[in-house]
Amino acid sequence: MRMLLNVIIPNEPFNTAVRNGTAGSTITKILDEIKPEAVYFTEQNGRRGAILVVNVESPSRFPALAEPWFLHFNAECEFRLVMSPRDLEHAGLEELGKKWI
Repeated sequence: MRMLLNVIIPNEPFNTAVRNGTAGSTITKILDEIKPEAVYFTEQNGRRGAILVVNVESPSRFPALAEPWFLHFNAECEFRLVMSPRDLEHAGLEELGKKWI
């Protein structure tokens, strides 16, 4: 199942990691482990953030995706199910529309 992992990183401890030169290598290590389909770094409400698209076979995988961000950067992680246009085509919207009229 495809998920959107939204990561919100507070200024500390990230500022310290930037200053001591470990921020980049830590992010690389996390991404190498998670293996996202896509990742984008952005600002979120004045804080650093990342948006990752990940495939999750089971909810039991959530800790492996979130814990590195929690433990290294004291980040907040939010998971959202997402669909591609092809997934939406197979969702049966027409039948659902008829059923719930």
